[in-house]
Amino acid sequence: MKTYRPTDWLPTTKKEMEMRGWDYLDVILFSGDAYVDHPSFGAAVIGRTLEAEGLRVAIVPQPDWRGDYRDFKKLGVPRLFFGVSPGAMDSMINHYTANKRLRSDDAYTPDRRAGMRPDYPSIVYTRILKELYPDTPVVLGGIEASLRRLTHYDYWQDKLRPGILTESGADLLIYGMGELPIKELVRRLKKGESFHTIKDIPQTAYLTDNITPQPEDIELFSHEECLKDKLKQAKNFRHIEEQSNRYQAQRILQRTDRQTTVVNPPYPPMSEQEIDASFDLPYTRLPHPKYKGKMIPAFEMIRFSVNIHRGCFGGCAFCTISAHQGKFIASRSLNSILKEVKAITEMPDFKGHLSDLGGPSANMYRMKGKDEKICRNCKKPSCISPVICKNLNADHNPLLEVYKAVDQLPQIKKSFIGSGVRYDLLLHRYADEKVNQSTRTYTEELISRHVSGRLKVAPEHTQDNVLKVMRKPPFEQFYQFKKIFDRINQQAGLKQQLIPYFISSHPGCTEADMAELAVITKGLHFQLEQVQDFTPTPMTLATEIYYTGYHPYTLEKVYTPRTKEQKLDQRQFFFWYKPEFRRQIINSLQKIGRKDLINKLFGAKQ
Repeated sequence: MKTYRPTDWLPTTKKEMEMRGWDYLDVILFSGDAYVDHPSFGAAVIGRTLEAEGLRVAIVPQPDWRGDYRDFKKLGVPRLFFGVSPGAMDSMINHYTANKRLRSDDAYTPDRRAGMRPDYPSIVYTRILKELYPDTPVVLGGIEASLRRLTHYDYWQDKLRPGILTESGADLLIYGMGELPIKELVRRLKKGESFHTIKDIPQTAYLTDNITPQPEDIELFSHEECLKDKLKQAKNFRHIEEQSNRYQAQRILQRTDRQTTVVNPPYPPMSEQEIDASFDLPYTRLPHPKYKGKMIPAFEMIRFSVNIHRGCFGGCAFCTISAHQGKFIASRSLNSILKEVKAITEMPDFKGHLSDLGGPSANMYRMKGKDEKICRNCKKPSCISPVICKNLNADHNPLLEVYKAVDQLPQIKKSFIGSGVRYDLLLHRYADEKVNQSTRTYTEELISRHVSGRLKVAPEHTQDNVLKVMRKPPFEQFYQFKKIFDRINQQAGLKQQLIPYFISSHPGCTEADMAELAVITKGLHFQLEQVQDFTPTPMTLATEIYYTGYHPYTLEKVYTPRTKEQKLDQRQFFFWYKPEFRRQIINSLQKIGRKDLINKLFGAKQ
């Protein structure tokens, strides 16, 4: 078992700086999360990336934003810039439920303690830094900045808000996974370029008073126009989503008052060498020693897991992954994955079981277009909805090789797949018979060897009209997959569970749709556990439909449950089997004229 010294983590205090013999810092990072030195935590990734560039970097986790701002002053002024990240989650999802009730805990804080970060930390932290050090640049990054880079709907304030640069006063925004843009910024600064003259780094956004649009630029409707006309906001979103998922995107401009937010196109997908370089940095993979004796739930969840790729080409309407990571898959090399697995085997308390070998989706490793030229010209947000693209190479053999190599390590007793599996990729019949064989082999291998008793899948709904809006496959495919799952379990003598995830109150979903869902899932003998009420999050298709009432691609009106009562009326159908919901559900079915479903749910005797 490896032993660590305090200097194996990036410093968080003046004393830790002195232990390293440092009398100044190049960059100071402020994070809304506790400091866990692990590649799943953004502040650690950026900190280690900057360290690898030869910089002196410190992290201030969960600074106290009230009172005298001492946490913002304790390390002084960095030589280059401040970095601000709200943490691994959008702060408002972290703080509030779908019904806007304040949560009582925080998974990214020691011992789940609530109240350790403000609402909108990107804005709050930046404003404090600008008040204290107006001449020092602030760089925003992380999911909150990514999803709020342009005019966006904020569910918690129920209003349209301008891009986060306008509200925060930050000097530069890095969206998406930030290693490549932050490295380019540092290299340019090292060459002597002035921070405020650097305007052309891919995957960055900035505010300007004066810009001349180029012919290839996309000029969105202004923030003020969107405030007056929801249809314009819907039209804007289509451009934003398409450009987020393009191999070679265009620059986006949007005016707010007298300033313009300029969003430079993203970098191409990371190469294997680039993504390996990030994951191979010298992480301790552990929380900072200051948290000794305390439990950080988000760390415990991923403690013995390995992320093998980034990106997701599912394009689900309610998901933010493509807006942040993009649809193109960036995969790690087998050597890099095995190196991390070996590091896990040396961790305290490791008992030989890996909890996950996955990613945003469990089974997209190494998948890409057969003809890259087609991908370079593609604007579609999904490679598998409404149908699986003929150009997609969905060969599962590289993933099977990863599983095999990991399982051959003597310290590994079992490797599980905890990430969600895309069963539509497994059920589809491809033109290449070798690919079909790989999906069959993968399905057998997955179910018989890599399920820790429960396999997570996400049909999300049972009604095809709702699934179409969600960009999810027809529910018939879930039936097919369940039959395969049950057959393989029976053959292997296993008693494993299939755990489906479902969403209520999604745009396009009516109360009758939820009633049908209840009847169908009852017929499958499910008493649902993994359910959620749709929560509008910035920069998703579903959120734009929720706010504007229009589908951004067709501009047709789409019904969406919006009031608290409408949402609760839909959610209750998940729990038809609980006696306390029975009378309420019967009343609802009578009210919507679906008495025919009462018997199906509760039998003839009421």
